[in-house]
Amino acid sequence: MAFEDKELVCKDCGATFIFTAGEQEFYAEKGFEHEPLRCRDCRSARKTARNGGEAKSREMYTVVCADCGIETQVPFQPTADRPVYCRECYQRHRLGQA
Repeated sequence: MAFEDKELVCKDCGATFIFTAGEQEFYAEKGFEHEPLRCRDCRSARKTARNGGEAKSREMYTVVCADCGIETQVPFQPTADRPVYCRECYQRHRLGQA
């Protein structure tokens, strides 16, 4: 099925926005049956409001990679009993190339 860009009207602010062919394809792949009702800005504002009114940032922890020794940051509290890797080394371990 070929998708074409559609112009939709936001339910909240009344602005028109484009529901792109790529977005439509993504919705179809995920099994979503309904088109979006809100523009990107209004969706973002609703999400922020749901999360307590402020954008939450992840706490990052600075660690040294157990393989290559570079300093990197991870979004979890590391423990002493498990190695922590930088992104590149983690990908190698994940793919079994370490």
